[in-house]
Amino acid sequence: MLPARYRMTRSTEFGTTVSRGVRAAQPDLVVHALRTSEPEGPRIGLVVSKAVGNAVERHRVARRLRHVARGVIPELDPADRVVIRALPGSRNQISARLEQELRTALRKARSKHEASR
Repeated sequence: MLPARYRMTRSTEFGTTVSRGVRAAQPDLVVHALRTSEPEGPRIGLVVSKAVGNAVERHRVARRLRHVARGVIPELDPADRVVIRALPGSRNQISARLEQELRTALRKARSKHEASR
């Protein structure tokens, strides 16, 4: 489970991260990452739409993504905001594959962020 202090809860946080952040796509995930000026600890949000599947499948994907996201928290900067959007293919993937894709997407987002400076 993702600890509450790391969860993104406000829609404005989601919107800002998605609109201003750097986008990095993978086959089953899209990651939007933004480094803010407030180091409140990294914040992570999940978007699992109906395109992923029915309620049972969406909740299963969300649980897997929360578990995977918990493992990458130590690698994030306290000012990082990350939104993970699940794509339909994510419902058929195991947690290890989702973790690999998340780590790859975060690496891409960091390199894009540093290149845009």
